[in-house]
Amino acid sequence: MPLPHRFGLLRESDFRRLFAATALGQLGDRVVFLTLPLIAIVALDVGEFQVGLLSTTTMAGSLLVGLPAGAWVDRMRKRSVLVSTDLLRALVLASLPLAWWAGVLTVWWLYAVALVHGVLTVFFDVAYVSYLPHLVGREHLVEGNSRLSAVRSVTSIGGPAVAGPLVGWLGAPVAVLVSSAGMAASGVLAAGIRKREPGPERGERPRLGRDIKEGLRFVLHRPVLRATVLTDGTFNVFLVMYQTMLMMFLAREIHLGSFGIGLVLSGMGCGSLLGALLAARASRWLGQGPVIWLAPLVTCPLTALMALARPGWSVCVAALGLAALSLGGVVRMVAQASFQQALTPDRLMGRMSATARFVSWGGLALGGVLGGAAGSLLGARLTLCVGAAGMTLSLLPALLSPLRTLRELPRAQDPVHTADQAPAAPTP
Repeated sequence: MPLPHRFGLLRESDFRRLFAATALGQLGDRVVFLTLPLIAIVALDVGEFQVGLLSTTTMAGSLLVGLPAGAWVDRMRKRSVLVSTDLLRALVLASLPLAWWAGVLTVWWLYAVALVHGVLTVFFDVAYVSYLPHLVGREHLVEGNSRLSAVRSVTSIGGPAVAGPLVGWLGAPVAVLVSSAGMAASGVLAAGIRKREPGPERGERPRLGRDIKEGLRFVLHRPVLRATVLTDGTFNVFLVMYQTMLMMFLAREIHLGSFGIGLVLSGMGCGSLLGALLAARASRWLGQGPVIWLAPLVTCPLTALMALARPGWSVCVAALGLAALSLGGVVRMVAQASFQQALTPDRLMGRMSATARFVSWGGLALGGVLGGAAGSLLGARLTLCVGAAGMTLSLLPALLSPLRTLRELPRAQDPVHTADQAPAAPTP
């Protein structure tokens, strides 16, 4: 195979820097994901409710600043946002071991770090999605998203494997320094990207409310974007319902220990990696639009195998269903993100990304509440069945939209600037 086909975007030095920055930043995130609850449980000896509140605080950033973040990021250079948020997250995380060594670490300090880190992550993620089309070109979006999804999948497998020994060796508060170092290194690598994006357009005076409204209107008035956002939000509701009861089901009904549960979750990471490797090929075979609804149709029903599992070999079969879920989820997300980026003009990329993230994380929050309620009423096993059915039916918004037959990525179209003005050209 010729060199260009084998390595593709990885031949470009700027993309290699973004790729490496993604790997280090994601590895840091995986360590944080494990260490923050352990600091609360082991170092601070807090109760179950406070640990649950810590998880809520971690997600609160998306709901608090999700929509305004898009409007603000569209007024900034995206690379600068990536660098500054990485370095700020590194500083915020470094405050935890310093407070612990000084003997002033409290659960409120932990909540503050989780909230600030979450808010900074919102800005990072919105800028990240907005920056990729500029860096790789719209014609390479599927490849770029696939390769970056692959490195995220690798860190989702290796992150827990690294975090566990680190926590055991150094203790949870000190292990956070590894996350801080990963974020700082990610920021330094992003700062080394040489390709400069043009500055944001200087039009009329920025108005936050108007800018947010324009981003919402752009997404909701376009059937393809509306379908991807609704599909993702619906999927996340039932995914979190499923995940909320999965750990309890594995521990209490299957009687797996922490090592066995870790193996099951690592299997999901392997599925994500395989999905990232197959995403571009699946989009070429099936079409960019059809793959968005075919992926959940083929893979999500297999998650019902877990509800049928009993202690013994059937858990291994059920774990394959979870790996299939991750595979299909990554394939769908790569195609979906590529559609969203291809359809959105540069000046609205941040607001489109923020709107999509706001709906997605709203689904995560709602799914946690519904999962807990369903588990109390129906039990873990039936809740897994409800989650599997809901994830499968999440394909309906995509199936009932132009995505059903669209095989190629469309071109970006600028939105209307007034509510009563018709688009200049047909919009997918």
